[in-house]
This record gives sequence, C-alpha cells and structure tokens, in this order.
Amino acid sequence: MTFLEFENLLIDRLGTDERIARITLNRPEKMNALSQELLFELRDALELLESDDSARVIILKGAGRTFSAGYDLTPAEKTGEDAIARQFKTHDDSNRRLWQGIRGGMQRITNIHMYYWNIQKITIAQVHGFAIAGGCELSMMSDLVTADKTARFGHPGLRFAGSRTSMILPLIIGMRKAKELFYTGENISGEEAANIGLINYAWDINDLEDKTIALADRIANLPADHLAMLKIHINRFYENMGIYSSVHSSTDLDAAGLYTSQSYMWADKMQNEGFKEALAWRDGPYQDYSATPRE
Repeated sequence: MTFLEFENLLIDRLGTDERIARITLNRPEKMNALSQELLFELRDALELLESDDSARVIILKGAGRTFSAGYDLTPAEKTGEDAIARQFKTHDDSNRRLWQGIRGGMQRITNIHMYYWNIQKITIAQVHGFAIAGGCELSMMSDLVTADKTARFGHPGLRFAGSRTSMILPLIIGMRKAKELFYTGENISGEEAANIGLINYAWDINDLEDKTIALADRIANLPADHLAMLKIHINRFYENMGIYSSVHSSTDLDAAGLYTSQSYMWADKMQNEGFKEALAWRDGPYQDYSATPRE
C-alpha cells in the first residue's frame, strides 16, 4: 500500500508479513508536541490504515528522546492563539474569552482521540521519555501501552485547566488513584504505571522496541476482521459505562476551566512573563516538571 507523505508523522511497516503498521510522531525538535497540524495528520493516517486489511496492529511511538510532551502551546504568529484552537475565534475584540470557540477547538481534538480509541485496529502506544498532558491523554486512548521503566506519565495541565480524555483514568486505575493524579497533576514512572495497571508493561529502554514489536506480532496472528470484532466487544462494555459521555462532558468542563481564578493567573503569567516563567510558576510548589528538581 502506498502511504501519503506527512510533515509531522512517519509511517512504516514491520513484523511478520508487514502486518504491523507503525506511526511515529515526528517533531523531535519540539518533543513531539501535539500541534493541530500533527493531530489532523494523525487522523488522516489512522483513516488510511483502518481501511487497509493487511494492517492488523498499529504501534504509536515518538521520534527522538520522548513520546510526547503534550499539546503545542506555542502561539501562532498571526492569531496569537495556541496551536490547538487557532481555527476558532476564542477571544472577542476586548480580549475576553469566548467559550464556544474554545470548546469548539477542544472538541475537534477530542473527536480525533475518540476516533483513535475506537479505530478497528489494535493499537499499542510505545512510550519512552515523557507522555505528559496531551501526550498522556493520547497514549491512554490506545488499546495497550508499553513503556520504558523510567518513562514519565502525568498531566501537569490540570494545575491550571481541566482535561478531556484523561477522564478514562478512573476506568483504568480506579477512582482513588485517579483522583490523586488529578488533584496533584503529578507524574509517575513507567514502572509505577505498570504496577497500578495504567499501562501493560514497563521494560528496560534497550528492550522496549523489540518487545513491543514482538507483542504486536503475537496479537497479529489473528486476522484483522477478527481482531476488530474482539476490540468492539470490549469497547462496547466501556461505552455502556459512559466513556463517550464522560469524555465529551470533560471537554466541556475543560473549556469552562479556563474561567477559573487559577487559569486566569496562568494566562496573566503567560502574557506578561512568558511561557517558561509560567511553567515555573505552575510547577514550583510541586518541584517537578519544569521547576527545580528536589534534592
């Protein structure tokens, strides 16, 4: 099958009879930050692979030193909007936030995540380095997750806003641990993530790729249509538990979360002091992520 050329993705085939498709997020200079352009390309690539009967399993990984550091918050040159919502009008002429535009941009990205969740292929996120914020959300929408033992999973964005597809967490690890991670925005290692059931396996970084491919190839012993049937069986269970309504409601609340006092302080820091200073303010009390590490 001939693949389209993508600016922000790489696609290759591997495994027995090339029945595994691999998508690589390819913005290593930006730590594979999820720009609107990358996410739209990801949707296009997934649609292409879903119609390819020879592809039975999809591996999603990141190029360079990390899986993904989250959503691209770099302002666009002309509009000043972040790289997720730039096609929507998110502020009025007095620079007051417009909920409809903010929610519209967020909902468009949520729809891509949910398409990835429900695609009729088995998906495996292969995580090394960071899977934080949007990167964590994207990895959690995979059917299976493998990781380097020292990889970091977390959502620091919860310290100034809400979340969207992270509402899947209570279904994965239970309410208590999900609440702890939500209320602190802290990150955990790949090894701890495996211990609490957030991911399937945590392996040594030198073994991660080979073992992930071997897992994918083992799954791919079954034909694509049978795997799709099995996936739909399991996904229907979680749909009956309310995953769709929860995720879409979370998107609404994420947009509403930009009107809290904490979010306004974050916006002021971003505007007046810059991105790096805003991150240091956000993470300083916790001494993690962009803040000075603990001794």
